Amino acid sequence: MAISFFKPKTDDEQVEDRPIIDLREVNKYYKTAVGDYHALEGVDLQINAGEFVSIIGKSGSGKTTLLNMITGIDRPTTGEVWVNGTGVHKLNENQMARWRGKNLGIVFQFFQLLPMISVIENIMLPMDFCRTYPINERRQRALDLLELVELADHAHKLPTALSGGQQQRVAIARALANDPPVIIADEPTGNLDSKTAESVFALFNDLVAKGKTIIIVTHDSGLAKRTHRTALIADGEIVNEYVAKVMPTLTASQLLQATKTAKTHTYEAGTMILAEGTNADTFYIVSKGTVEVILPRPNQSDVIALQLGPGKCFGEMEFFHEKKHRASIRASEAGPVEVLAIGYDQLSELLKQSEATQEALRQMANKHSGENLSWRGVSS
Repeated sequence: MAISFFKPKTDDEQVEDRPIIDLREVNKYYKTAVGDYHALEGVDLQINAGEFVSIIGKSGSGKTTLLNMITGIDRPTTGEVWVNGTGVHKLNENQMARWRGKNLGIVFQFFQLLPMISVIENIMLPMDFCRTYPINERRQRALDLLELVELADHAHKLPTALSGGQQQRVAIARALANDPPVIIADEPTGNLDSKTAESVFALFNDLVAKGKTIIIVTHDSGLAKRTHRTALIADGEIVNEYVAKVMPTLTASQLLQATKTAKTHTYEAGTMILAEGTNADTFYIVSKGTVEVILPRPNQSDVIALQLGPGKCFGEMEFFHEKKHRASIRASEAGPVEVLAIGYDQLSELLKQSEATQEALRQMANKHSGENLSWRGVSS
């Protein structure tokens, strides 16, 4: 099969570390009979090339509006939307259609294949519109894409002759027609049985392995957990993914409260963040980089007992036990560290709303307290 796929740009062709999708302080208001409705509020979302990201949230939470910002179907009231280096919020309607055809492949829940033309013709349509491939190459590329989704034998059938799962695979092949760097799928498995949904998900994984960036919107939390990252949206705001990872038993509104409560602190590589024996009044979640848990030893070198990366926390042991730090914490020498800080008073108020979260953190604190004593026994 002679199919080729998009290759990421070299360092000379793109700004280093620039996300392929970058939403900056995006707000969206809709006018209603009772006043302005704030559909998206201050949304910041960055997705890197080659990531597989799921967006989850209840109906009415803002998922579709967020998707419409990325695809250019709708525009932000304020803020910026950048996709593959292009300011989508700046494009006019004529520019938008052609840009979308070359940069985004969109997979819809209900397939949206044209019923009166064959499967292969459906796949050729995006190439015809954007003129991305010579006319004499388009049919072969469409066949190659059908081979990729294991439907080459159905090329000349009408879409209605195919099962739902087969139509979804055709829709994915069509989304790949112009070799866009980003694939966006809106509830792509919502109308499929579990076995077929699994095969579609496996296909997405294969595409990510080939360098595609894929974003799926889904109600299926189990499916979302299998992607690289999950962006939870609640009441038009993005919940911090690391807060959600540390306290998964909080409700969406409670997670949003915790996200708003947390303060971001950044430390340069090797910087001491906390010293053993000092007063403790804050719970921390690592959001970028790695921190080291240090056990000082008199007249000897310090012991690095543990390293904590994004989605790990510290300070819960002191919250449930004595309010003194029982180890020192420093930023790894490997690079800068970002942590989210929640004061104990605010954490206490949050935990009062969720017994399950309080118990989970208490068990974590007890476990870490035992480990702390064990480490000291080994190092003494």
